[in-house]
Amino acid sequence: MKTYNNKAWLLVLPVVLCVAFSAIVPLMTVVNYSVQDILGPDQKVFVGTEWFKLVMRDPELHEALGRQILFSAAVLAIEIPLGILLALALPAQGWRSSLALVLLAMPLLIPQNVVGTIWQIYGRGDIGLAGAALNGLGLDYNYTGDSMDAWLTVLVMDIWHWTPLIALLAFAGLRAIPEAYYQAARIDGASRLAVFRFIQLPKLRGVLLIGLLLRFMDSFMIYTEPFVLTGGGPGNATTFLSQYLTQKAVGQFDLGPAAAFSLIYFLIILLACFVFYSLLQNAGPTEKAEH
Repeated sequence: MKTYNNKAWLLVLPVVLCVAFSAIVPLMTVVNYSVQDILGPDQKVFVGTEWFKLVMRDPELHEALGRQILFSAAVLAIEIPLGILLALALPAQGWRSSLALVLLAMPLLIPQNVVGTIWQIYGRGDIGLAGAALNGLGLDYNYTGDSMDAWLTVLVMDIWHWTPLIALLAFAGLRAIPEAYYQAARIDGASRLAVFRFIQLPKLRGVLLIGLLLRFMDSFMIYTEPFVLTGGGPGNATTFLSQYLTQKAVGQFDLGPAAAFSLIYFLIILLACFVFYSLLQNAGPTEKAEH
């Protein structure tokens, strides 16, 4: 009977403890604030679930949640298919493939605040290339004054920034498909669409679910780019959940409602992670059986 030596886990135990400490302590602080009313430095009143009820009845929260869900759904609906198309269009090997991958990954290397600044200039109607071009075509484009223009600009900015991640994941998944599958498809006379539908897409399922999870998480917590680009405006057109939470906690200093909302926010993301993880677990045995 083969025995396993688990002493190696002791080497990572300090890291696990540090991560657990840095995560649990702030979480407990948020839980503490979510059930108390802070009247002063030394004055606290236990209010139970009052802040949770108040937050759930907040119409501004409902609007921010609706904008967030719509934005995340649009991001996933565009970036996943576009990333797959880019991966299929990339050269499979050689120096052209290396050059294309480097150029494709460049937006991922740009910090989020810099991305917002780039698009802030890029979309200006007077000196920005995109803004001036759209206005030159007769479109009254102004992301600082028009709600739809601002929302679409944030969406396009996110697509430009993060679609390469999906493309790189899909490209790696395509390269991992054994050549024997393609040889069998050529013998059977399968079309390119049939190869994609019955060979490439099923083999990419696990990779795409990982990309779907990463992009959902990031898009659902987006803050820096729209804050730099539009500041959440015009009005509340681009005020998503994370910025709404920041305004509640820092701008209005409503620590109780902000703490309650942050816990609800955390539970929503945790539930989504559980759903995606379950999908990944279900995808694993199928692919193993195929091999």
